[in-house]
Amino acid sequence: MKMRQLLAAFGAGVLFAAGLVVSQMINPAKVLGFLDIAGARTGRWDPSLIFVMATAIPVAALGHRLAQHVNRPLTAPAFAPPARRDIDLSLIAGAVLFGAGWGLVGYCPGPALAALGNGSYGTAIFVAAMLAGMGLFRVWRR
Repeated sequence: MKMRQLLAAFGAGVLFAAGLVVSQMINPAKVLGFLDIAGARTGRWDPSLIFVMATAIPVAALGHRLAQHVNRPLTAPAFAPPARRDIDLSLIAGAVLFGAGWGLVGYCPGPALAALGNGSYGTAIFVAAMLAGMGLFRVWRR
């Protein structure tokens, strides 16, 4: 990878992590409060993370729209769209596992990695389990 690509990736990662911190997506209690629509755990639903989605979706849509009008990315020779677009059992199972993990623990991969800086043992255990699961999946897929 060229230095320009590394710097762009680093900058995007820092910006993404900062957004996760500002929006409190690295706080599992905040996420679980949002996911608990019925208020079963706390007695009250926390809708504040709707604003995260309400800002993220238009920004992503704008980026997607702009990408349609350029020949290539700034730091790569060409766009690399996904090879597959079909919905299969593997995709559905992965989405279900992702959602179940997010709902049970309040973390998904990006926020968990950003939250490692908090020094929480729970976060470190989650990230270790996540990495182990990714490794086991690679072994199983072979």
